[in-house]
Amino acid sequence: MNVTEAMKARFDREVAKYPADQKQSAVMACLAIVQQEHGHLTLEAEKEVADHLGMPPIAVHEVSTFYNMYNQQPVGRYKLNVCTNLPCQLRGGGVALHHLEQRLGVEMGGTTADGCFTLQQSECLGACADAPVMLVNDRTMCSFMTNDKLDQLVEGLRKAE
Repeated sequence: MNVTEAMKARFDREVAKYPADQKQSAVMACLAIVQQEHGHLTLEAEKEVADHLGMPPIAVHEVSTFYNMYNQQPVGRYKLNVCTNLPCQLRGGGVALHHLEQRLGVEMGGTTADGCFTLQQSECLGACADAPVMLVNDRTMCSFMTNDKLDQLVEGLRKAE
């Protein structure tokens, strides 16, 4: 997986948002660009980001592995992140995760055989009052996820295919 010149131009637009001596501040945006293009990150791509930003590769790797929005391996077309922190657990987050495991036929961390869904747990998504919550493809927050709502979501996404 190579970082293209077009991607480097996008990196430079992100770097330009920060003072010249703080270009490493663009690391998250640069990782997001790589993931948008390739679907996940590799150590090779992380090294290219590090080289571009003048950072040690381990510093980039620490960022990419700290946040669950960065995929370390290929994921399904729909990544479902179910919050399993305490407030969501108390209001059914674990039940929601288990329901999706049964419904999709995969364990947490797995991807369906058709490549459609990857199921993950996540840390707090900051919507505790709406628990249990989940995030679809790192962008769409879903609240009050009962088993019926989870079934509707899965069916709707399958139909979108």
